[in-house]
Amino acid sequence: MVRLDIISDPICPWCYIGKTLLDQALAERPGHPFEIHWQPFQLNPEMPEGGMDRKAYLEGKFGGREGAIRAYAPVLERAEAAGLNIDFAAIPRTPNTLDAHRLLHWAEVEECQDRMAMALFHAYFEEGRDIGDHEVLADIADSLSLDAALIRRLLASDADRAEISERDARFRNMGITGVPTFIVNGQHALPGCQPPETWLRVIDEITAQLAE
Repeated sequence: MVRLDIISDPICPWCYIGKTLLDQALAERPGHPFEIHWQPFQLNPEMPEGGMDRKAYLEGKFGGREGAIRAYAPVLERAEAAGLNIDFAAIPRTPNTLDAHRLLHWAEVEECQDRMAMALFHAYFEEGRDIGDHEVLADIADSLSLDAALIRRLLASDADRAEISERDARFRNMGITGVPTFIVNGQHALPGCQPPETWLRVIDEITAQLAE
């Protein structure tokens, strides 16, 4: 197997789109060699722990609703083309994502990390749920058959907070400034939303190399 690290944040719409496009390629190559691992990168590391009102966030980041509409127009266009139904208007709060990253870390231990990542994207972008809220995260964990009570206890503790922050810092120190970034076999980085055709070429090249 070939390791594919996806450096991402659950509140990054381009990450949701980029992974969906990758999945389309993987569906065409069911024997693909990738072993996927999700890695943390907080887009808003200074976000208050409880998150903030979405309107206030948009005011600070884009100068208000009109600026946000202009910024999100290409996102919505690409999302629709990828078959996604992103609903920015349904999102009441922008969360701090450290706890969501902790949940992704624990999901890796339980071998359901990829499904967890997509569940977090879906909950935030299509259902408008606050994925910084512990009850929401526990409910998402329960939907994937994780122990929700255990997840609540872990979230209420400092378990793995330092680990996530250190991993985030390590990727920044590597020069990564935006997500998604895909790292193939610890060597080759593919930034941004790559179309399925690009992934198919990558998969076919790797498969041919492994067969030599």
